[in-house]
Formats: sequence, C-alpha cells, structure tokens
Amino acid sequence: MTGYLCLENGSTFKGEVFMDEDDPIQGEIVFFTGMTGYQEVLTDPSYKDQIVVFTYPLIGQYGVNEEDVESANPQVKGVIMLGSPDVHSHYHATSSLKDYLLKWKVPFMTGVDTRQVVKEIRNGGSQNACISYSKGLPGKEKLTGQIEKVALPQVRQLGKGSKHIAVVDFGVKKSIVTSLLELDCRVTVIPFHQLGLLDPLNVDGLVLSNGPGDPKEMMTFLPELKGKMMEIPTLGICLGHQLIALALGGDTDRLLFGHRGANHPVMDNQTGEVFITSQNHNYVVNKESLIGTGLEPRFVNVNDGSLEGLQHRDKPILSVQFHPEARPGPEDASWIFQQFYQSIKQPGREKMYA
Repeated sequence: MTGYLCLENGSTFKGEVFMDEDDPIQGEIVFFTGMTGYQEVLTDPSYKDQIVVFTYPLIGQYGVNEEDVESANPQVKGVIMLGSPDVHSHYHATSSLKDYLLKWKVPFMTGVDTRQVVKEIRNGGSQNACISYSKGLPGKEKLTGQIEKVALPQVRQLGKGSKHIAVVDFGVKKSIVTSLLELDCRVTVIPFHQLGLLDPLNVDGLVLSNGPGDPKEMMTFLPELKGKMMEIPTLGICLGHQLIALALGGDTDRLLFGHRGANHPVMDNQTGEVFITSQNHNYVVNKESLIGTGLEPRFVNVNDGSLEGLQHRDKPILSVQFHPEARPGPEDASWIFQQFYQSIKQPGREKMYA
C-alpha cells in the first residue's frame, strides 16, 4: 500500500509501505552506506529502535541466510529502501529479504528516493521519523532505554580456551564473541547490570561491548567499571570505547548524523598507517576532555578528524570507536583482537600499549 516516511523536520517521502500496524511506527532515522551486509545491520543490537535507510539502490540481491546474524532477531524499528528484488540468488540463502522482514514484522518501505532522505539527514542530523499510511509528524521525544532492551539478562559461557575473557554485554554482537573464541579464549558474557559477577571469575581480560543509545545512560555503572579496568587488561569497542572515556573522566558529544557504513578510513597515530573500518555510532569522545584521564588518542578518522580510539599511558587499556570484527565490512582492523590477546598473554602486560 502507498504510505509515507515523515521526518521530524517536516520532510515527507512517499513510497510503498509493508507493515501490519495501522498506527505510525516511530524511531530514530539513520543511514547505512554499505553495498552489502544488510542482514548484519538488521540484527545488530546497536541499531535498536532505529529506522535504517540503505543508501545503495538495490538491497536484498543475495537474500537472507541462517548464519549472517548478529543477534537472534532483527533489532531495527524499520527499513527504507529504493528497491528490493523479489528474486534472490545465493547458495546460502533461505529466504528473500522481503520475506524475512515480513516474518519478523519489521515495517519497511520501497520506492523511496533514498538519496534525498540522506540529504535531509546530513543537513538536519539524525532525528525522529515515522512510517505510516498517512502523513503526520513524529514526536520529538528522545528515545532512551535501548541498552536494557538488547542486553541479554543471563550469563553465557562459551569456549574452552586457555585464557578467560569477560565480555560486558551492552548489546554485544555475536561476531565479537566469535572473534575472541577464535583466539583460543574462554568467554563469559556478563549483563552490564551484573558486574559483581566479575570478582569470582578471575578473568584474564575484559571487553566492553558495543551497544545502542547514549553512553551517558550508563553513568551509574561507571565507578565499578573503572575499578575493574584499572586491574584487568581491557578492550572497549564502540559504546565500550565511549564508556572507557567517561569512566576515566572524559566526555562524549553527539555527532550530527553519525558514522555508519563499511568504508570509513582511520589512521593509527602510533604507526601512521591508514585502514578501512566498519562503523556504527552517533556519539564520539571529545578530545579536549581527555586531559588528566591518562588516556591518549590512538586512532583518528581521516574524513572528519574525530576520535576513533584511545590507549592508556600506563595501563593495558585500549579502545576503538570502529568495529574490528567488521561484519559487515573489511577485516583491516581485526588485528585489534590480536593486540588485546597479546596484552593478556605476555609478562609485563601493563606496558603493552605504551
């Protein structure tokens, strides 16, 4: 049926709507620039409650399979595409993208001028939007509480490796855990609100996961996190990177429209090398706020100069704003996991990142 995508700034776009509900579906509208990887995006917990605009004009060519998921079910609030084929072709595929979205009751639109939608987001910033069968503006209230929705409530133990890693779950992607398991690690995933479980585990390393929403919603957990970070080699990824900065006295700012896609160039200040990264974030650590924290900028975004990662001067604490596990995206940054693993494996690890 004919329907509308309505943005908070008053812009309206017409297209074909597929959804069961008669009432408007509201979420924060963002865009993703990758040509592939739509299944990973749809199931990434960091996209919770967001309406994702895919900029590539044809989405769904290779269908959907049972393997390329980052969580048990789609997390997005809605999907906007210019086109999505009814026929797909890939030997791993088990259904079309359209059938997958219909199965999980994820509202989506096709026939939308996605280039113009992206221009509106780039000019006006990420904002609320709604998908509906009639024109109407979305509410302006800020969406909150996404982390509580995506972090699983129970502890999970996986693998039988020689080193024991605790992953604090703020909405962790499956592929982050998989990357650690491939390094001969035993992994215990702990919900963010159960940090007290860390003490009896006697882990060798700590990973603070990705997750959706504003990192400052987690402020009450930061004192306990800081205590653990100063004792255990720590890696922060995306939201985890932001939480490390906040825990040690830094600050975060909201970007105008965020970084999302699989083609963001990042430079390592330590080596001068540039590599391509996969990213998905609305917030960024403020460089000026790092004075007195013990943290130093390690990685920087080549496009806009924003901070992409930190390391501590004295402690084995490393953080990255990008996704070293990619999924989707290039694997240029997968060495981050190797460096973290070496920090928990070698004697004198407190100087590993110095």
